[in-house]
Amino acid sequence: MVTELDLELRDGRTLHTYDTGADGAAGRLAVFWHHGTPNIGAPPEPLFPPAARLGIRWVSYDRPGYGGSRPYRGRDVASAAADVSSIAEALGIDQFAVMGHSGGGPHALACGGLLPERVLGLVSVAGLAPFGAEDLDWFAGMAASGAAFPARRRRGTRGEGEVRGVGRRVRPGIHPGRSCAFSDEWSWLAGVVGPAVEAGPGGLIDDDLAYVAPWGFDPTQAIAPPLFLHGGQDRVVPSSHSEWLARRCPSAELRLSSDDGHISILNGATAAMEWLRADAE
Repeated sequence: MVTELDLELRDGRTLHTYDTGADGAAGRLAVFWHHGTPNIGAPPEPLFPPAARLGIRWVSYDRPGYGGSRPYRGRDVASAAADVSSIAEALGIDQFAVMGHSGGGPHALACGGLLPERVLGLVSVAGLAPFGAEDLDWFAGMAASGAAFPARRRRGTRGEGEVRGVGRRVRPGIHPGRSCAFSDEWSWLAGVVGPAVEAGPGGLIDDDLAYVAPWGFDPTQAIAPPLFLHGGQDRVVPSSHSEWLARRCPSAELRLSSDDGHISILNGATAAMEWLRADAE
């Protein structure tokens, strides 16, 4: 069962949160799920069965501007750490792990880098590297339509009109040979896109602005060893992003799947959860 709660922060903002462990949470590992762009923060239902087997409690939230969370204009990637810390304190969670998919990857890294005493382990699935990273051609390998939005943000435009209706289409980059990953269990993702943009594209735009601006922390400084998962056929976020991060993060593990794309790589999430559970013990 997922319990939803609107948490009011000290600065007056509200975060809409989700928790699968409100009842019987003792002995379970809390894992904060960081959603992609544009999604709401509902925890990943396809991963509920392995979570139950592994004793994992999913906790998550709508990033500011999505779903039930109030906008926070000018937010950077680092701000996710403060929001997660506030949620953890409200729920009585001392230490936890983090996992992010796509745009959620940098936000998971923010927690690892800025909350080192609290984060027990982290997983980034098909996540982004910092814009302007040395020795990384950030846009290389991205589908043209996928690169268009962050490219425009880099030039300082919000471009609301360009992204209206995004909830009615699948973002590019899903490898055609593995499209069944979206139509089967990961069709769940379609249900978290529409609600993310019902009130407009503000959350999506603020995400893209944050990705191409300074992140506000060094993503290579996480104390907990990170695990990076990426598909070689990913054209939304090319695998070069995770490769760049893994080369620079101490004790990082990189798992590349040559035949997977941006969505089908999530089929490796159960093995990543097993790694996370073992790493956190």
